[in-house]
Amino acid sequence: MAKSQQSFNKKEKEKKRLKKREEKKKKAEQRRENSAGGDLDSMMAYVDEFGNITDTPPDPTLKKKKIKAEDIEIGIPKKEEGDSFDGDLTGKVDFFDSSKGFGFIIDSRTSDRYFVHVSATLEEIVEGDKVTFVLEKGLKGMNAVQVKKV
Repeated sequence: MAKSQQSFNKKEKEKKRLKKREEKKKKAEQRRENSAGGDLDSMMAYVDEFGNITDTPPDPTLKKKKIKAEDIEIGIPKKEEGDSFDGDLTGKVDFFDSSKGFGFIIDSRTSDRYFVHVSATLEEIVEGDKVTFVLEKGLKGMNAVQVKKV
């Protein structure tokens, strides 16, 4: 006669598995009984004027600001006449590596930083020099060209 395939260990593991399943069912039933309900109002959250999340709806009697649709600007603001500048820009050489042949110039008006290559300079420049230059569109942004010392 063959022995039963059920060993003591297998029986114990099966009992533990069944016990865990029963405990899980009991916990699920308790959660269902103790739940407050799933209506929409209990799940709503509101954001107040300061950006904090609350469970109370906003007060409709508070003053609301009226905004005209024409005042809303979407996209890049239009350039004003004072923004455009024709002619040479002035700036200071922030960094220049003469062995590699490139550097950066900081514009004195806007504090923007522009790349400069040695081939775009009319005179030899070093760090700290005040220079005039013209901007030209490059592969990775605006480049300073026609760079001269002031």
